[in-house]
Amino acid sequence: MPTEREPNGAIFMLRCAELGLHGEDLAQMSIGMVYDLLVERANDHEKYAVRMEPGGMRAFFAGGGTIG
Repeated sequence: MPTEREPNGAIFMLRCAELGLHGEDLAQMSIGMVYDLLVERANDHEKYAVRMEPGGMRAFFAGGGTIG
């Protein structure tokens, strides 16, 4: 079961360290960008039932159909 923690500066800096971000990296990033990286890292371990093929989004939106 995940631990629920109140967001604070120490937790934010811990997450930055886990991502390998340094001060000069953070100087050019917003907090939202860091959180986007955290979400993407978490998604790297997900297994998705459907994988998009090249051109699949265009076909999906042009035809209004379903994928897969």
